[in-house]
Amino acid sequence: METRVDKKYDLEDRTAKFSDEIIEFSRGIKKDIINTPLISQLVRSATSIGANYCEANGASSKNDFRNKVFICKKEARETKYWLERIAKANPELKPEARKLWKEAQEFTLIFSKITNTLRGK
Repeated sequence: METRVDKKYDLEDRTAKFSDEIIEFSRGIKKDIINTPLISQLVRSATSIGANYCEANGASSKNDFRNKVFICKKEARETKYWLERIAKANPELKPEARKLWKEAQEFTLIFSKITNTLRGK
């Protein structure tokens, strides 16, 4: 049996899983004049978190890494915003949106810690 200590923590996998969850969540939202642009913005910001983290891991310098991680943090904050708008427009989706919002909040905190550490704070 694999324990938590044995399991390698991989933020790339976690951000990819989050992207998949957002895509699946978005597929379940009714398409109308209000939801369609909200869905588009949500998918763009949420999937950008993982894409930018992958780029950060291949960064050419410490500054490049820091900049990519800062973008991850910004995209996580934006994702929370779009999840809030979708929950407001579709109250029946609020519980699932809240779960995803919490994960986006954790990403915000993780990437904030990384950027603060790199700045020496």
